[in-house]
Amino acid sequence: MLLSFSSFLRNPLSKNPIKNPNLRPPNSHQILHFYTNGDEPTYQTERGLQFETEGAFFRHESATGRDLGVLSASLYKRSKQQLRVLDAMCGCGVRSLRYLAEAEADFVLANDANDFHRRVILSNLKNIDRGSGENKRWVVTHFDANRILSECYLNSDFFDLIDVDSFGSDSSFLRTVFNAIKRGGLLYLTSTDGYSSGGHRPYNSLASYGAFIRPMPYANEIGLRMVIGGAVREASAQGYHVTPLFSYYSYHGPVFRVMLSVNRGTLPDNKDYGFVSYCNGCGNSQSYSFEELGRMSCPCSNTTGSRSLVVSGPMWIGPLHDATHLTEMLNLAEQWGWVGNGTGIDLEKLLLRMIDESDPRLPSGYIKLDEVSRRAKVNSPPLKAMMSAMHKEGYAASRSHIVSKAVKTNCPMMDCIRIAKELQGC
Repeated sequence: MLLSFSSFLRNPLSKNPIKNPNLRPPNSHQILHFYTNGDEPTYQTERGLQFETEGAFFRHESATGRDLGVLSASLYKRSKQQLRVLDAMCGCGVRSLRYLAEAEADFVLANDANDFHRRVILSNLKNIDRGSGENKRWVVTHFDANRILSECYLNSDFFDLIDVDSFGSDSSFLRTVFNAIKRGGLLYLTSTDGYSSGGHRPYNSLASYGAFIRPMPYANEIGLRMVIGGAVREASAQGYHVTPLFSYYSYHGPVFRVMLSVNRGTLPDNKDYGFVSYCNGCGNSQSYSFEELGRMSCPCSNTTGSRSLVVSGPMWIGPLHDATHLTEMLNLAEQWGWVGNGTGIDLEKLLLRMIDESDPRLPSGYIKLDEVSRRAKVNSPPLKAMMSAMHKEGYAASRSHIVSKAVKTNCPMMDCIRIAKELQGC
């Protein structure tokens, strides 16, 4: 029998949070599978924590996204001395488990609309002392995400971190999520809609995120900017502003995950919310503000509004990450033994690339070396050589965490072509 919502939703901060015994588990970078007599694994471990998945949706490939969320949550807890988490679409409950055990959350509300998952969620959280009364550590509910967010707001029950691991381009919760989050809190959003980010469903992206997305060669970065932009729009309508702490793309799904800092008040200026253009003729990309609408053009054409120019937006056109926050995440990962000494190479490489991508001089999008070589009609030069040449000429350049053979740079395509030719002796 399920308890009513009002009977247990209000849960003050724990006065005696349980310390995490698994901050540095042996072989913590590994994901292990435990098999029963069936063909599919029933039990798994992640960062030393065992859990079961049963019929709940679960992807072990998403472990990196969970690592990033836990690192951010733990930094928040250390800074604010408190952490209340709402896991609005918790699935099997592995994220809730990790927020409790690793980020040492004072309280987690693990919610999933499908009450069929109740047994597996309870089973996964049972090893964390539930507590009672004012010291209750966790609660499991089964409501639609919008309802749980609205109920929290009506009960003045606010959270430090809200994690919404949604599927597809579902963004209806953006209208309610800002009512349930604390000022200065964290919002962890997800999209798995690769069709919209690829420009194949522009009216769907317009309805979900307020952005008309056209096909562009850096569609996966556009997906991240589309999600952030949708949050910026909804937050602004309710008197908040959001800025990304990190933005993470993963090929499986695909999955677009962004961690946002939520604060009261409007953006200081609108320079980070606008439009992105790509010229199919010369390959050049540019960003535009609202004030520049009607004056869009490409250096390769003297005509405003050239037919070769493709424009998408409005969306987030500012930095995808906060370098200071990512550096703190990397330091914490080293303290926990997640990276360093030959372990966690992929996570360390990811965080370092994100830090490089945080350079505010870098524009939206990235340039694939294959496109440069095709336009230059030469073999593709080594990525390090290209970046070194760009740096020598005063351009900003970094590798992209999204595409291995791509560079984020403010170097125009025509100069990229020239540099590629020079490197190949042409």
